[in-house]
Amino acid sequence: QVQLVESGGGLVQAGGSLRLSCAASGRTFSSYAMGWFRQAPGKEREFVATISWNGGRIIYSDSVKGRFTISRDNAKNAQYLQMNSLTPEDTAVYYCAAAGFSLPRTGAHDYNYWGQGTQVTVSS
Repeated sequence: QVQLVESGGGLVQAGGSLRLSCAASGRTFSSYAMGWFRQAPGKEREFVATISWNGGRIIYSDSVKGRFTISRDNAKNAQYLQMNSLTPEDTAVYYCAAAGFSLPRTGAHDYNYWGQGTQVTVSS
């Protein structure tokens, strides 16, 4: 069992930055691929970024590539999402997720564990 808790969301102006953190509990955290998803009001949950168990492979959605950076620290049971050059279109609830696989996955259905989400609001 893995429990995930996100933090770091908030209100920021367009062009600003935020760093999301996800604290995980569970002995098998380091074995799982991790991911970030987001859901804006009235929209479906969408993939943002994913990282393999050892950080060796990373995939980003086209909408965040070059602006967001995903990372993890297995010693701290944590993953992070550094978000730069934020735009109002990035406004959403951001979710941390852990997959039942070691390699990165882009589909929400591949993830077994989810955090409660953290709100990110970007003002224009």
